[in-house]
Amino acid sequence: MQLAQSSGAVKLGALSVKVLLIANGVISQGAKIQRLLAEAGAYCVVCADGGALQARALGLRPHTIIGDIDSLRPAEVADFKAAGSVILSFPAEKDETDLELSLLHCRDIGAESVTILGALGGRFDQTVANLFLLTLPTLADMRITLVDGEQTITVLSPGRHPLVGEKGDTVSLMPLSAGVDGITTHNLKYPLNDESLPQGPARGISNVMLADRAEVSFRRGKLLLVHTLGTA
Repeated sequence: MQLAQSSGAVKLGALSVKVLLIANGVISQGAKIQRLLAEAGAYCVVCADGGALQARALGLRPHTIIGDIDSLRPAEVADFKAAGSVILSFPAEKDETDLELSLLHCRDIGAESVTILGALGGRFDQTVANLFLLTLPTLADMRITLVDGEQTITVLSPGRHPLVGEKGDTVSLMPLSAGVDGITTHNLKYPLNDESLPQGPARGISNVMLADRAEVSFRRGKLLLVHTLGTA
């Protein structure tokens, strides 16, 4: 497989770069989305192809639009260019999705964190592929979070991970590896104490935060964390 190069990426030096990445999927409205939009001025807005139209509908101006640009009409491309957006165009026949190319671009410009909207919904295969992008070793240095409606989704590596939210929030832990070992939780209704979660059974679904702060730690494997406002 040949990786398409993200030509045009300019690393932003020692600046702490936060990216709001808009994909071309369904964006479900919710409190978390509204908080992000209220803080959008602190982010560099990057769009995966047709995500540029999603950004415009949300009142955001894309800094960079990346992909094979098959979801934008020529007049729309011209409008975005006139507004100052940078277009990074790639061949339609490529090994990476537009979202993967966009994440690689975020890495190349030195992004510290990436928050993604519009990566869920629509085609199921693309939704699953988008989730697995969070596990790519080449992106391990960035904090990547998917936001959809009232939920945030991220992948956790071994270590200690604080959870910040509200009492009553729902927290689900799902193994992405064959198994996850040494899991210990604090301030969750259904505790784990140095235990394992195998891939397959749904034991880690729908836990509940007992306070505004909780914690998950583990020794081996990869966990998918879904944090939802309120009790499921």
